[in-house]
Amino acid sequence: MWDVFLSYSRGDVERVRPLAQVLRDGGLEVFTDETGVASFAGISDTIRRELARSKALLAYYSVGYPEREACQWELMTAYLAGLAEGDPRGRVMVVNPEPASDHIHPVELRDARHASAADPAALVADVREHVARLAGPMALQERAVRRWLLGSPEPRLDFLGRLSELWQVHSALHAHSAPLVTGRDAPRAVQIRGMAGIGKSALAQEYALRFEAAYPGGVFWVSGQDYDDSVRDLSGSAATSPLGAGGPFLWIVDAVPDDRLTARDIAAMAAPHPLGRTVFTLRSRAYPGIGTPVDLEPLDGPHARVLVGGDEALAEAVEGHPLALGLLGRAIRAGHGPRELYGRLHARGASLFDTLAGTDVTGALVRDVDTEEAADVLRCAAVLHPLPLTAEDAERVLAAVDRVPRAVAARRAGKGVAELRVRSLLAPVADGGWRLHPVTLHAWHHHDPAPARTESLRHAALRTLCGRRDPVTLTFPGSRREAPMAAPSESERMAAFDIQVELVTRIGVQELAPGTGSLREALTSLKSLIDFTRGTLHTYSIGLERGSGTPTVQSLAYTLINDTIRPFTSTWHPRLAAYEARCPADTAPLDHEAAWPQADPMRTELTALREPLLRIAEGLGGISGADFGVAATG
Repeated sequence: MWDVFLSYSRGDVERVRPLAQVLRDGGLEVFTDETGVASFAGISDTIRRELARSKALLAYYSVGYPEREACQWELMTAYLAGLAEGDPRGRVMVVNPEPASDHIHPVELRDARHASAADPAALVADVREHVARLAGPMALQERAVRRWLLGSPEPRLDFLGRLSELWQVHSALHAHSAPLVTGRDAPRAVQIRGMAGIGKSALAQEYALRFEAAYPGGVFWVSGQDYDDSVRDLSGSAATSPLGAGGPFLWIVDAVPDDRLTARDIAAMAAPHPLGRTVFTLRSRAYPGIGTPVDLEPLDGPHARVLVGGDEALAEAVEGHPLALGLLGRAIRAGHGPRELYGRLHARGASLFDTLAGTDVTGALVRDVDTEEAADVLRCAAVLHPLPLTAEDAERVLAAVDRVPRAVAARRAGKGVAELRVRSLLAPVADGGWRLHPVTLHAWHHHDPAPARTESLRHAALRTLCGRRDPVTLTFPGSRREAPMAAPSESERMAAFDIQVELVTRIGVQELAPGTGSLREALTSLKSLIDFTRGTLHTYSIGLERGSGTPTVQSLAYTLINDTIRPFTSTWHPRLAAYEARCPADTAPLDHEAAWPQADPMRTELTALREPLLRIAEGLGGISGADFGVAATG
């Protein structure tokens, strides 16, 4: 029998060897595994056997320890053995070589006093004292067949990995047990959140099965979809284990219908007794106030490959989506070849996942796309997949297709992105972009209610996001003719809109009544419009060119600067400046300007500018698609 099973990450082996020797020199029997455990294989027979022959596990809990699958299996096994005996810390000790303890899970271990390898004598004394209180080796817990109260969950697909998430759920539910390190003195619910099919229900079930010893009052599984019906006969169905009578109990509300409930409605579904510990599973990220969130991400590559028999192409095609992996893995075990499944996954016609499941599972994956804004942004993300989508990308595409101003398209795009994110249908990536999961993309292809709209957005995306192409010359039999001019690029549309907004608010377009306003301010305004136009063209990488044929933003900007404003400012700026220089010190500038003999002629020419400026604004509106209710009269 071993006094101590020493658990550590392979990256810490050089630091652990001296520690093991110190313990042995102190008279303790210590087991160390120098060979390691195969990745993702759970606990090997050797490790399970030696744990069962050990009184306690001593975890060398470095920052790398939680990243090792084998370490987490060893820790969880010893922890659950102690939990079944009434004290989760009874069979686990921790050596923390780090200055902080935030990396330690579960929270009960974070709250415990940690031994220090820096003081070998004290460490040996602590370990000897701890194991002396233990009567014999730990009893490893076999998974029980749980009698679920208030119904039972659907059969799970394969569960693999997620050990850190299991610890997160447990620590969050028991944070009040360690108030000194968590700052929480009352229990709080937990939200397991994520996209459809990501394994939220499976994680809740696995947690209940593994940690049932922490809930002597039982596990209550409640359907969020039929909550009222599930709890209506609570007293009768739980007569053998009344709420709270058996001690703390676990209250799981699965598949909360967050698309039609308020935060108050969801909070009202929590355990109806103070001894209850509540777990919600839901897709939405819109309710941070009803519990500690545990967000589920797709499985990593090594775990994903295990579920599909090691086939890398299939694992990459569904990017760690547990529902898809489970269906594919079962098909492989039933005799289907990976190459066959890969081909069917990308084939037209019925969804492979629906066929394998025998029901429409893909519809549920995208059921939350319930507004036009969300649907359009999802379509834009589908067009760009696997490249990430930015809100600006969606904004440009929507502006091009619907011929709306940039500001309108921006609002639509922003609303769509927000709705998809809150429903876990878009995931953030670096640099502020968003990414669509390939399984969501697959489901949307089979359930898009308006594929023609998708095709329009695809065309617009290619035009606006892949750069402006110059017109090409096409050769026809017997003749040579130039193709029609290309449609304005999205950069041109946005530049036209920005200049248009500035132009219609300037003093040359908004009439200056006789005897009102300042001529100096009018000149300054027109000069700043030249600067703004140049700056806008520079921002969108657009040049100036003299007009010939159909107006473009380049030709309209040229006319605005060189043919309309500049002749006026170059004439009147030096004249007005020379007169202003003679302004007496005791005369207000506006009074001095009003007495200028040339004031009326300048006002007349300023008024004459309005017509050409309005024509330019109209031309820009034809490019931007915006109409501000101003029009030339000639």
